[in-house]
Amino acid sequence: MNGVFFQHGAALKSAVRRLVSSPLNTLLSLIVIGTALALPAAGWVVLDNLQRFAGDVSGVQQISVFMTTDGGRKETAEIEARLREAKPGKWRFVARDEALKRLKETEGMADIVAGLARNPLPDAFVVEPDDGRPATLERLAETFKGWPGVAHVQLDSAWSRRLEAFLRIGRLAVTLLAGLFAGALVAVTFNTIRLQILAQAAEIEVSRLIGATDAFIRRPFHYFGALQGALGGLFALLLVAGIGGALAAPAGELLDLYGAAFAPHGPTLPEAGAVVGLGAALGWLGAQISVAIHLRRIG
Repeated sequence: MNGVFFQHGAALKSAVRRLVSSPLNTLLSLIVIGTALALPAAGWVVLDNLQRFAGDVSGVQQISVFMTTDGGRKETAEIEARLREAKPGKWRFVARDEALKRLKETEGMADIVAGLARNPLPDAFVVEPDDGRPATLERLAETFKGWPGVAHVQLDSAWSRRLEAFLRIGRLAVTLLAGLFAGALVAVTFNTIRLQILAQAAEIEVSRLIGATDAFIRRPFHYFGALQGALGGLFALLLVAGIGGALAAPAGELLDLYGAAFAPHGPTLPEAGAVVGLGAALGWLGAQISVAIHLRRIG
């Protein structure tokens, strides 16, 4: 067992030495790998923030249930009982006097409200469903329309459907982009390992003559590919953080214009680990393919 750990440790040290011995080549490779991983990672972060922002925007997942203007306390109590029984999510009652007061506080509406002979607004319930999917919202709206004493139900499900379709297309586009750049990352590692094998062909041949197994010969190249990919993942995270930092101030100003209290976030710790792990796995895969092909050729 100690011999196995020693062999892996020696292979890891050899891989580190190869990375350090060619700093310029290593830096260029990390730039290519980091860029290939940063673009889809940034795309996922943008889509995740967009989805969170849309969920925080007031009214996106709300259903307004307006009562008839001639309804009284009895009809209101019946709707409250139905909502408690249905348990669609959070809900609150907005009395007509409260609605009129809010309308009066709106800029430019005070004089108009003051000229009204009576309050034309109805009592209403604002429902915030736990399930914000457009299909669920529409089903709840249809249910509310059939309740007695309900005059109108307002739901902008078309906006939610458009957002959901946009996010679905965005996820597909980012996934395809990630697949393309994953292939590029494997190709970069493949070519790097190929050059190293060609440069060390004589050394590999001597190692075979003295009894070295293919697994022993492959191991340093595998570690090299995995290390290069992992470092490329770290570089990608630095790029994403840099881009996020550069866009933080303009994005904050734009959100302030819309009165939205939303703080964009970068990759979480598990997401960052996934980027680094994916880089290492793709680097190992590129090394595995390259070593298998070229050892067969020179063998």
